[in-house]
Amino acid sequence: MLIRLFLASCLALAALPAAATPPDQILKAELLPGWREGGRHIAALRLKLAPGWKTYWRSPGEAGIPPEFDWSGSRNVSGVRMHWPVPHVFSLNGMQTIGYRDEVVLPFEVETRDARQPVRLRARVDLGVCRDICVPAEFELDGELGPVGAPDPVISAALRSRPETGREAGVGRVACRVDPIDDGLRLTAELDLPATGGDEMVVMEPGTPEIWTSEAVTSRQGARLVAVSDMVGPDGAPFALDRSAVTLTVLGDRRAVEIRGCPAP
Repeated sequence: MLIRLFLASCLALAALPAAATPPDQILKAELLPGWREGGRHIAALRLKLAPGWKTYWRSPGEAGIPPEFDWSGSRNVSGVRMHWPVPHVFSLNGMQTIGYRDEVVLPFEVETRDARQPVRLRARVDLGVCRDICVPAEFELDGELGPVGAPDPVISAALRSRPETGREAGVGRVACRVDPIDDGLRLTAELDLPATGGDEMVVMEPGTPEIWTSEAVTSRQGARLVAVSDMVGPDGAPFALDRSAVTLTVLGDRRAVEIRGCPAP
């Protein structure tokens, strides 16, 4: 509890670099102000981690801590969309987590209400940072994004490092079978996809954070990748799955692929 309280402190991030607490030897955060494109503003959050420490991807695995962003205190903002670079898969004590080590730049798009006016960002960010133990890191973004700005090569590089789309990766047939289980459902996805390298991992996201999703059991049969995962809703009973909201992300040694939607066979 003492560690949690020590690390769970606040940081105001302006458009200039700033050091975050949990102490700056563990995590530093910086708001990259980016540029305006019509009615949207492209910016990013850069996180620098001390050696041996890591933080988590949007779907962190069963033992990870999912990141949370609350943008409700912002002005001239109608919505925010995060963009996630390809993460790493970490194994510890037989469990796998998904995230980033050393440094990561997380781009985000701000949809403005008035493209002629600046954006005032006031957001709370909750992250998990881990080494031998995991602790919460809480800080605040507080900065102004002007209606101009020039493209930032750091943000552009992070955008290019996102997983390939299904079309870019040459994904063929995608078929998902749903079977009821006692406390939810079992989703089996078959993907016609060339090998992505090494021990491939498929992450299944149901599109609703209230649904718990098990680590997928993945196997490859030639050009076909098969992944099976159990999903349990808050009621602990079978439920209707919105197939259009499902995201399948394949993480391999050579490439990563993100597929939106999970159509029936």
